[in-house]
Amino acid sequence: MAEKYLTDIEIAQSADMKVINEIAEKIGIPDKYVENYGKHKAKIDYRYLNNELKNNNDAKVILVTAINPTPAGEGKTTTTIGVADALSALGKKTVVALREPSLGPVFGIKGGAAGGGYAQVVPMEDINLHFTGDLHAIGAANNLLAAMLDNHIHQGNKLDIDVRKITWRRAVDMNDRQLRHIVNGMGGKANGVPREDGFDITVASEIMAVFCLSSDIIDLKERIARIIVAYNRSGEPVTAGDLNAQGAVAALLKDALKPNLVQTLEGTPAFVHGGPFANIAHGCNSVMATKMASKMADYVVTEAGFGADLGAEKFLDIKCRMSGIKPSAVIIVATIRALKYNGGVAKANLNEENLEALEKGIPNLLKHVENITKVFKLPAVVAINKFPTDSERELKLVEDKCRELGVNVALSDVWAHGSEGGKKLANEVLKLTENESHMEFAYDVNLSIKEKINAIATKIYGADGVEYSSKAAKEIANLEKLGFGNLPICVAKNQYSLTDDPKKLGRPTGFKVTVRDITPSIGAGFLVALTGNIMKMPGLPKVPAAEKIDVDENGVIKGLF
Repeated sequence: MAEKYLTDIEIAQSADMKVINEIAEKIGIPDKYVENYGKHKAKIDYRYLNNELKNNNDAKVILVTAINPTPAGEGKTTTTIGVADALSALGKKTVVALREPSLGPVFGIKGGAAGGGYAQVVPMEDINLHFTGDLHAIGAANNLLAAMLDNHIHQGNKLDIDVRKITWRRAVDMNDRQLRHIVNGMGGKANGVPREDGFDITVASEIMAVFCLSSDIIDLKERIARIIVAYNRSGEPVTAGDLNAQGAVAALLKDALKPNLVQTLEGTPAFVHGGPFANIAHGCNSVMATKMASKMADYVVTEAGFGADLGAEKFLDIKCRMSGIKPSAVIIVATIRALKYNGGVAKANLNEENLEALEKGIPNLLKHVENITKVFKLPAVVAINKFPTDSERELKLVEDKCRELGVNVALSDVWAHGSEGGKKLANEVLKLTENESHMEFAYDVNLSIKEKINAIATKIYGADGVEYSSKAAKEIANLEKLGFGNLPICVAKNQYSLTDDPKKLGRPTGFKVTVRDITPSIGAGFLVALTGNIMKMPGLPKVPAAEKIDVDENGVIKGLF
């Protein structure tokens, strides 16, 4: 008879959580900077970072990334939390720093972002749903800017905005394909100017990227002012600052900007703050939360979204470049099922032992290892995240192959055993952090836009080069003419493949990446190169997770993973 496992939510709901003020006290946060959201959540005033922590030594930062995943994800957050708990159990002063979940994946296919099994942050239901309201505030800020833009046009259009060249879209934190393309302003003159519009999911909004990269409230306001929302009839950019919107938009975000403090199941302090998608935006939690954690601990464990070709590349080339954060070591999460998926096994058959497909998928893992160790010059260890369906022969094959190729590897069983299942991996990480980090970037930011995109495509993806649509080529020339050519590049690409085609799994060769468009995120401070069929508003799957979620007469949520 198969072993019965508790669900993630059953484990989380049975946790004996500490009052959040105890967690804050554990890392020395004075009570005056702790703003309680109930008993188990708090916001930490960002002035604490700039007023009292700025002269503290920085922790060793451990970045957790992964290989190209299956649609369900490979437990990167689970591994991040489990390693942090293991380091704490080994007597190391450790803080974990994570992104906030989006309601889109929670009710869609991928699930939440609070970890799993016995490696979770809690209260799990709150974190996965409304939490402290940050994503709602970001959506409201996005939509205030949209409303002010349309109102300016309605009230006479002093800035001579070309309604055919409005780039700012509305946002909602939900997977809702019906909203991708809409027409608004209908119903006569009193109801605005009719035009085509659309919604993005909140985590794809530039407001989210700006929020996560800001160092304080003044920096946030200045970044908002630089956001390009449209172009005028002369082809010049119109910004949020031109609309005098930055003050009001920042006012909506002043509380959201304070990092959220929660705890793991084992009582390790955890900052969960900000959450841009990595296949669309830069995929990392807020700079402010990472820096705050780094000033309070000896070790900070943080993650970057999806595979190392997306989240880790953006963490290193964008977030580190802008913030001065420098990882001491990188954990690359791999699973038996993702390696089989990259070896050509259909999603429905991933639980079946298949050593041949497993071996075929291993080159995908090795490419990610090479990117971290040879391109970015960072020490790395592969964490094999163990699932109950993995066979001993499969686990041994991956371990043997990694060691044969000189790759550091450790089995991680934190889902089933919490910190105890992560100590082997934690000890490997501690060894890697003993030496000083000599991180390099994948490209010089002063190269041309095309040269930077080419560096990412050839070095990180293994492409032979890059092709551009006529629209993308024209926009690149325009952006360089406007003086935006020296910004980092954020590539919007599917997460399943190293290429821009999600069906090309493993480690493809002999391909080129096609950039179909490029858009400026000047407030965030990067340019977004769009490849493939990446949409900024996902849709729900045929059977969404929302169908299984319920709440009983006592307000207890069921079915949330």
